[in-house]
Amino acid sequence: MTPAKRVQIVSLKLVKEGSFLYNIRKLDSPEAAVQLFREFIGTPDREVAVLLCLDTRNQPMSVQTISVGSLSSSIMHPREILKLAVLQSAASIIVCHNHPSGDPDPSREDRDVTGRLHEACEILGIKLLDHIILGDEKRYVSLKERQLM
Repeated sequence: MTPAKRVQIVSLKLVKEGSFLYNIRKLDSPEAAVQLFREFIGTPDREVAVLLCLDTRNQPMSVQTISVGSLSSSIMHPREILKLAVLQSAASIIVCHNHPSGDPDPSREDRDVTGRLHEACEILGIKLLDHIILGDEKRYVSLKERQLM
């Protein structure tokens, strides 16, 4: 006989780690999202990937750091990105990461992960509004504006 298998009983919870006031109630442009992301991310010396969950009125509900990478890369897997979005019951999401080099032009990997994420969002019924890449100073790239998603 095969010995019995122990099955763990688990639960998932959202844990509020803090908050910050954001003056714009509804995000209706990439510029509004960029302002929020810059406030949250700051100016790190490595790539930081962030997820913003929005409600049905495009109001921010929560923001989470997805990954902290190296000088030139970070891991952005759709499973990790969408974990919080599902728990938060987000209607839509915006993902963002910075390029410490200061050049916000999207890499091939940036475009590829956006395509995979878009497909995963379609399956789950969560709208991917944009993928934003922050550069230095006021430079950024919206993959939606560039029609790369």
